[in-house]
Amino acid sequence: MSEQAMEFRPSAGCSMGVELELQILNSRDYNLARDAADLIGMLEKNGTPGAVKPEITESMVELNTSIHAAHESLVRELRQLRDAVARAAERLNLRIAGGGSHPFHDWSDRRIYPTERFRHLLEVYGYLAKQFTIFGQHVHLGCPSGDAAIYLAHLLSRYVPHFIALSASSPFQQGQDTSYQSSRLNTVSAFPLSGQMPFVHSWSEFLGYFEKMRGYGIVESMKDFYWDIRPKPEYGTVEIRVFDTPLTVERAAALAVYAQALARYALAERPLPPSREVYMLYNHNRFQACRYGLEGAFIDAYTQKHTKLREDVLETLQLISPHASEPGSAGVLGELAESVKAGGSDAAWLREVFRERGSLNDVARMQSERWMGKTAVSA
Repeated sequence: MSEQAMEFRPSAGCSMGVELELQILNSRDYNLARDAADLIGMLEKNGTPGAVKPEITESMVELNTSIHAAHESLVRELRQLRDAVARAAERLNLRIAGGGSHPFHDWSDRRIYPTERFRHLLEVYGYLAKQFTIFGQHVHLGCPSGDAAIYLAHLLSRYVPHFIALSASSPFQQGQDTSYQSSRLNTVSAFPLSGQMPFVHSWSEFLGYFEKMRGYGIVESMKDFYWDIRPKPEYGTVEIRVFDTPLTVERAAALAVYAQALARYALAERPLPPSREVYMLYNHNRFQACRYGLEGAFIDAYTQKHTKLREDVLETLQLISPHASEPGSAGVLGELAESVKAGGSDAAWLREVFRERGSLNDVARMQSERWMGKTAVSA
């Protein structure tokens, strides 16, 4: 990667963009299909807002929005993308679903999407590449400088359990209830370059780290890091990567607004210094969020306070509400708080469907109906 490519390109303050990895299902038994190329081809022919791209296996696609300052335009574009993808899928007799994992697919049935990069990943990571048929939401937050991006990445690391618990939607894997709210991240953790960014203090220090890693031949670009949060210098953003793909685009927009308000709060007030203590507690807090969701235990590295994750999320929502970018965003944060108080989650909804129906095929079918806008939903 050239020095120019690693130059941090400043972005408008706390703008946001969303990437959604989605499941492609057949319409017979709602198992994963292998039709990403056909779906992308039809979308390219018809034209879509944003962008739709292939992902590592032929059973998934990634939706990319444009850059947004506020909730209203983001959710509008996500709905337009959803509708375009749903129409194209139905013309191909396919279905599309959110959720961080497919309830019952067998990873060994997956096929790698035929690009040079994805074939390289299969060669390097073996079966892990096919097991990477999991589905996440990535949120990009604009930063004014590389130093600001490093600060923001460290500060947001304290809130990684929030992002996990609020988006958790992968309770089932390989036909089994995993007992986790988010089982998806267990797959991500198997990769050697996953986890958290090193504890550097500036963009120049980060570049020194990157050059050492590249000099060792371990990485070639930022894409080789599967960190939970990473800077993206070519976009001028910090990218949060721990969200499961929610079951609706409305929920996806709400989570992006939460991340944006946190970033605005962090960069405007600089409330806390980066702390190694956050990373000492990182794996404990992360596990609790994956396993138990909002009911997980949480330890605040700055105060040593032990609490339920639910309470920390609610306190944070109240703290950052003045930093919502518009009245509509403030309303979304309020709705998010109400859903947290009520104990609702996508993982709980999926388990309830299975309890009622007794069939994971029905779970996948109802996931697809929910994402494609065939049932009335809220964020």
